[in-house]
Amino acid sequence: MAVQTVQIAPMRLLVAQGHSRSLAWRLGQLERLRLLLTGHEEQLMAALAADLGKPEFEAYLEISIVRDELNLAKRQLRHWMAPKPMQLPLVYQPGRAWVQPQPLGCVLVIAPWNYPLMLLLKPLVSALAAGNTAVLKPSELAPHVGSLLAQLVAEYFDASVATVVQGGIDAAQALLKLPFNHVFFIGGAEAGRQVLKAAAAQLIPVTLELGGKNPCIVLDDADLEVSAKRIAWGKFFNAGQSCVAPDHVLVTPGLRKPLEKAITAAIAAFFGPDPSLSSSYGRVVNQGQFDRLSALLEGAELICGGERDRQNLYFAPTLVACCENHPLMQAEIFGPLLPLLEVADLDAALSKLNQGPQPLAIYLFSRSGKAQSEVLQSSQSGGVVFNDVILQAGIASLPFGGVGASGMGYGNGRSGFETFSQQRSVLQRPFQLDLPFRYPPYGRRLSWLRHFLG
Repeated sequence: MAVQTVQIAPMRLLVAQGHSRSLAWRLGQLERLRLLLTGHEEQLMAALAADLGKPEFEAYLEISIVRDELNLAKRQLRHWMAPKPMQLPLVYQPGRAWVQPQPLGCVLVIAPWNYPLMLLLKPLVSALAAGNTAVLKPSELAPHVGSLLAQLVAEYFDASVATVVQGGIDAAQALLKLPFNHVFFIGGAEAGRQVLKAAAAQLIPVTLELGGKNPCIVLDDADLEVSAKRIAWGKFFNAGQSCVAPDHVLVTPGLRKPLEKAITAAIAAFFGPDPSLSSSYGRVVNQGQFDRLSALLEGAELICGGERDRQNLYFAPTLVACCENHPLMQAEIFGPLLPLLEVADLDAALSKLNQGPQPLAIYLFSRSGKAQSEVLQSSQSGGVVFNDVILQAGIASLPFGGVGASGMGYGNGRSGFETFSQQRSVLQRPFQLDLPFRYPPYGRRLSWLRHFLG
């Protein structure tokens, strides 16, 4: 659907008139999405492969994470929707108060290209569970997924409930001029600033899921082999094109060379001597991304990898050594390049981390409970994982979001439901016991008021 033909007034009206308030309506929409996924799994996986060269395992995992989100929402929705009783102070008695989650209206979801299915449909689960209607804007850089989802959403949903708008930056800018009730954006920091600016003009609330330079800190007491395998897997999953991927590794001097060898061995074990022939390794999304990554390699010390083929969008899993001032360390890498830097100890690593913007995730590899506590108490990030990487993004029950430069607001599970809900305050009082104390003339009641209210 083109921007010119999308009509959000009927979508807002459907919510405003109360048609989406019931549990049955919401569960019905979630069931439609479940049927869409189960009925077209092979097509969706093929589209992911066409856009990003995704291995079947990674494509299926993307779909299954949306299914997990759906299953959690369907199990917990009655509980999430229930009014939450609030305690009333004695002075307001008799009466009762509660908070009632209410849908916001029609919401806009703008998704990126790196997980074009998951990052479009997971917010849709939350939006529908909260009783909203939604306009979905897939990335133009994943055209096969975008086109297929446009077709399937139109087939499974009424246009007044959910619709897909395709197009590039112009389409996104045009959508942001419409009076949505919430905007959920996943993407880069610069685009996030533009979304926030456009939404602010209409006082539209915004959730931003961005990214950042997520560090892996590896201490001397870590299990070297397991740490290397998990870091390599998380970094080179989806060819490194994940907002939660390890961006770089901070390692103590004595462990640096052993870790280099262990990560190099893990890459070979995962993808063979020539990863370009591996069915388990993806591709970068386009030649612009390829050229950006190639430029970042200049002046870095190559440890392993570096092979690339622009025509076939192949960029090998690459391990490098570089200094803090190298271009690799100036912005989020978002590709299969993993720099290793030495730090004296955990304090030095945290000092380096706290000098820059807050990342979306911090990964610490250490057996030490003291070290883990120090990371929690002496750093800021969207999330923290001890002795593993990226798994937190796929756990539906965990809130997912950034802080500062890595984002604002949360998705996933109940947090996503609450993001797309208004927490409506309700106070109910009877007509009985209508005490005259609060009514004028007040006379000497100020002393009584001070006594009761402090």
